[in-house]
Amino acid sequence: MKNIKFFILFIAIALINCERDDICAESTLTTPRLLIEFYDAASPDDLKSVTRLTIYGEGLVLDDTGMVIEPTEDSDATILYNVNANTAELPLKIEPEAGEEMTITRFVLEKDTNLRLDTDDTTASNIDIIEITYIAEEIYVSRACGYRSIFNDLAVSLDNDGDTWISNIEVLESRTIEDENTVHVRIFH
Repeated sequence: MKNIKFFILFIAIALINCERDDICAESTLTTPRLLIEFYDAASPDDLKSVTRLTIYGEGLVLDDTGMVIEPTEDSDATILYNVNANTAELPLKIEPEAGEEMTITRFVLEKDTNLRLDTDDTTASNIDIIEITYIAEEIYVSRACGYRSIFNDLAVSLDNDGDTWISNIEVLESRTIEDENTVHVRIFH
């Protein structure tokens, strides 16, 4: 009888001390990426694919010695490589540079990448650089999921090198990026 009481007491203590598993549900929102759609400049309501588009973070494609090089399909910093695309999802940095309030992320958008890759020296791709500025804000989700970031005061500008293929950039109504379900920026070309 004494053993049964100890056994029941042991089971009761074991059950009381059990905790629910902390698993972050797959449906939980995480830090969103910037969703861009590309439109026809001549017909602003129509999506238009960019031919042979390559996108990568400026200054992030490096060789073994740390020198900036042209991107390859295998580069970790390459987001898209030599594909026809009318949308792109860009990851944004979370931390601003030291002493800065706004965070700045720059991306290289290369159109007609195949012309850079071919052996014909008379053809070349066209590179435009966009600069994205914003304020990152961390939001606590849960103990299992930790924190996620949202991005406020979004602004996107184009570095004009005199030979741009992008004709206009439009930040949509909400200047806050909270999810990946809505388009944040429209680029016309």
